[in-house]
Amino acid sequence: MVKIGNDWDEMLAGEWDKPYYAELRSFLLDEYRKGTVYPPQTDIFNALKLTAYDDVKAVILGQDPYHEPGQAQGLAFSVPRSMQAPPSLINIMKEMDADLGSGYSSFKTASSRSDDGPASDGILVPWARQGVLLLNTVLTVRAHQAGSHRARGWEQFTDRVIELLAARTKPMVFVLWGANAGAKTDLILRSQQGKLRHLIIKAPHPSPLSAYRGFFGGRYFSRINYFLEDNGIEPIDWRL
Repeated sequence: MVKIGNDWDEMLAGEWDKPYYAELRSFLLDEYRKGTVYPPQTDIFNALKLTAYDDVKAVILGQDPYHEPGQAQGLAFSVPRSMQAPPSLINIMKEMDADLGSGYSSFKTASSRSDDGPASDGILVPWARQGVLLLNTVLTVRAHQAGSHRARGWEQFTDRVIELLAARTKPMVFVLWGANAGAKTDLILRSQQGKLRHLIIKAPHPSPLSAYRGFFGGRYFSRINYFLEDNGIEPIDWRL
C-alpha cells in the first residue's frame, strides 16, 4: 500500500486495493524492471505529498510527466532547478510575468539543492507548498515516449483525486490547460452535486504547439488570487 504521509492517506484509503490499481501496479513493476520510466518510483506521488488534501487552494492539471532524463519529479510542469526549463514551463512563466509583472519568474537563477522534502529543489515547489496541487492525469511515462502510460489505470486514480477535491466544501480553483484537462470539467461539476463552490478556468495548453491559440492573456494567476481572496482564503505568492 502507498503511504503519502498526510490526509491523502485517509482520503484514498481503499483505492490501493481496487482491481484497477492492482493491474496498474503490476504493469508499473514490469515497466520499471524492463526499462527507464519517469519519474523515479520514489517521486511518483510527490504532488500529493507536498500538497495535502485540506490545504489545496488550486489545482493545475497537466497530462503526463516529462519524458526526457532528469526532468520529471512528480509535479506537473515542474523540473529541478538544475534543469533547463522546458518550453511549456517557459510559456507559463511568460504568462505569469505578463499577468503579475516582471520578476516573478526569477527561477532562472539556479539555487542549491535542499533535502527538506520530496522534490525539494523543484522550480514550482514554492507553489505546491502554498496549496497548488500540480497534478498530472497520468503519473508515469516511459523514457522518450510521451503518452506511453495512458489508459493503464492512472486516469481512474487521478479522476478519484479530482472527484474528492471537487466534493470538498472549501472553495478552490481548477486550472485546466489543454483538451485532456478540459475534459475533466464534467467530473468537477458532477462531484459538486449541484453546489457550485469552485472556480474552473479552461484554456489551451501552454505547449508551443497551442499556447498562441489562447493560452497567453489568460491572467490565470491573478484570477486565482481574486477568487481566493473573495472567499476569505489567503492568496498565493507566485514568486519563484
